[in-house]
Amino acid sequence: MIVFQSTQDKVLAALQSVAGIVERRHTLPVLANVLIRKVGPQVQLTTSDLEIQIRTQADLGGDDQPFATTVGARKLIDILKTLPPDQRVSLESQQNKLILKGGKSKFTLQTLPAEDFPLVQESPSFGPAFSVPQKTLKSLLGQVSFAMAVHDIRYYLNGILFVAEGKTLSLVATDGHRLAFASAELDVEVPKQEVILPRKTVLELQRLLSDKEGAIEMQFAANQARFTFDGMEFVTKLVEGKFPDYNRVIPRNHHNVVVLGRQPLLAALQRAAIMTSEKFKGVRLSLEPGLLRLAANNADQEEAVDELDIEYGGDAIEMGFNVSYLIDALGNMSQDMVRIELADSNSSALITIPDNEHFKYVVMPMRI
Repeated sequence: MIVFQSTQDKVLAALQSVAGIVERRHTLPVLANVLIRKVGPQVQLTTSDLEIQIRTQADLGGDDQPFATTVGARKLIDILKTLPPDQRVSLESQQNKLILKGGKSKFTLQTLPAEDFPLVQESPSFGPAFSVPQKTLKSLLGQVSFAMAVHDIRYYLNGILFVAEGKTLSLVATDGHRLAFASAELDVEVPKQEVILPRKTVLELQRLLSDKEGAIEMQFAANQARFTFDGMEFVTKLVEGKFPDYNRVIPRNHHNVVVLGRQPLLAALQRAAIMTSEKFKGVRLSLEPGLLRLAANNADQEEAVDELDIEYGGDAIEMGFNVSYLIDALGNMSQDMVRIELADSNSSALITIPDNEHFKYVVMPMRI
């Protein structure tokens, strides 16, 4: 039986869209495979790591009769990558093996039975579906994902909080030292729902989402989230636990405010970062009327000092920050100007975009 017969670029695109979550080594060998199922003229491809499941359908030709098997996902992709994009490729089933042909090349691949593939049990009780443009969600994820924790013992910080309420979708990430918040308007009213998406899910969504206007539909259940876009269905487990009250972390009424160019500040921070050490990423910011001074040094007694002329008439303040935290925030913004609000040298700083309530970044000071 011919499972599919199409061009290399079409087959590869369909496989790559689902293969991001596949680990090369797994305690369960079948999880290194992609489940290939023939549904009429369509080929359905499914991958899983027991916590995330991604499924897509593509019209790749071949015979119409029902068929299902699993084969090594990475190996199939590696082979296809070596063939030219316009090459016709075919996949045939023969006695529990798959034969991949392209031009004069032929590969015989081992399979595992489709019934051994552990599909994720989908929740029977998803909440109401709502949609946002893909580019909107991709932008929101980009504005906050850098602030997620990595392997933190507080497991609920290793992901992003999604809050859908009324006509607003808000995303929040924090690692305990900094917090990023971004929000967007929805087309429909939704009842309040709060879920924490795991880090791996966030990174995979960022990889798959496009900058197109097409919508992504979301649904949340008690322990799962489901995303549907571009003919794909993406189901993921959620992180259990209580996310910190982010509203208490975001400072209110800091009276020292400076608005300055994002790019000049980012460039000055990147220069100063060269003189910090791997372990100690501290940079000292000294703010006084008309001037912002940045300074950094290291154990070899090397030093960087940079000055920026600014419009500022508030208190003289000297603060220390992890330079990477500031670079992360400014590097993930696209606006020309940033607004920094400060109280004193011991309080967290609030970085926002002038005249924009949809993005807030809070960073704790550090002792230098």
